[in-house]
Amino acid sequence: MELFTKTLFLCLALALTNGAPALQQDAAVEDAALPDRCEGIEFDAITPDEKGTTFFFKGPHLWKGYHGSAQPSNEHFKELDDIHNIGHVDAAFRMHNIDNPDKHDHIYFFLDDKVFSYYNHTLEDGYPKQIQDDFPGVPTHLDSAVECPKGECMADSVLFFKGHDVHLYDITTKTVKTKTWSHLPVCTSALRWLEHYYCFHGHNFTRFNPVSGEVNGTYPKDARNYFMGCADFGPIYMRLDTHRDGLHAFPITRAWKEVTNGVDAVFSYTDKIYLIKDDQVYIYKAAAHYTLIEGYPKTVKEELGVEGRVDAAFVCPDDNTVHIIQGQRILYVDLTATPRAVTQNLPLPLDGIDAALCNAKGIDLFKGPQYYHYESPMILAMGRMAPLPENITSTMMGCQD
Repeated sequence: MELFTKTLFLCLALALTNGAPALQQDAAVEDAALPDRCEGIEFDAITPDEKGTTFFFKGPHLWKGYHGSAQPSNEHFKELDDIHNIGHVDAAFRMHNIDNPDKHDHIYFFLDDKVFSYYNHTLEDGYPKQIQDDFPGVPTHLDSAVECPKGECMADSVLFFKGHDVHLYDITTKTVKTKTWSHLPVCTSALRWLEHYYCFHGHNFTRFNPVSGEVNGTYPKDARNYFMGCADFGPIYMRLDTHRDGLHAFPITRAWKEVTNGVDAVFSYTDKIYLIKDDQVYIYKAAAHYTLIEGYPKTVKEELGVEGRVDAAFVCPDDNTVHIIQGQRILYVDLTATPRAVTQNLPLPLDGIDAALCNAKGIDLFKGPQYYHYESPMILAMGRMAPLPENITSTMMGCQD
């Protein structure tokens, strides 16, 4: 049996500080004013940036990535504030136009009849502009937008949504074709992820075909089970008994009932499965019913000699070392040692890693909708520059929706 934990890119969600007593009351008041996407929020816009980090927008706030708390939007895009009369955005997308490097991977925000272009979180000179100046034929006061590369659409395009009308904008010819998809909910935000297209409405989403608008499968689905880390929703794991039968999704608590709020990292070693959440590690026997070993959970410090939040972990086949990723560091821990302790602490040319996997083909480090491949732990340890990212595909993960 093969086991896949579902961090968002597979089909999962994850999720988190402490403050001096004198600041706790002020922090509590400030936190109370922040929106909580786990309460069921209808997003204004969703878009990845040029580095692949997905941002979710609501009013003057945003969420960076798939877990964590809301932040003021102007902390990442400084013009998105009331002073510049951009307290929110109507729609957003990341441009896909490889033939035009001056525009490729730039983020476009739309508000009323204006468009704003950002690169590296910096507003480009000459913006804002009228929408008609950059996207002739596209209406104002949009509901949402999403890029559609050639091969998924007939040409590099952008889908602009307003009500049930979809305005398909050809980036090369600068022409617009308008369709009406009355069968699709009004999309208040839209996202392209793993070569699939998602229309967000309320706290739900519906997957659709970008050419025909066709919806296959059972929808809508609750976004809190798939696109964010919420304590009372998801997370799930994917189990593969045979390739013929395919993957099946189950709540994590079905197999590991003590782990109620998702996991930060997971690895297996000597017929045991290690699940790490916050500063706790749960060790289960890997037999059919996954029994928690007596005496667990223990702290990560006590079990592995590691302090601080763990972003990802992996053990390679026939190896006795667990590799722990924390921010831009990778720690090596010898699992045969007693007590266990960090034997190497090396820099990592990447940050924000969601999960990691090691098999006979090498190591894959997953970040959002992309992954970075290394041939071996030695190449990973010696590397000072990150390899080019590759897109995670549905086939790779065995996901159908």
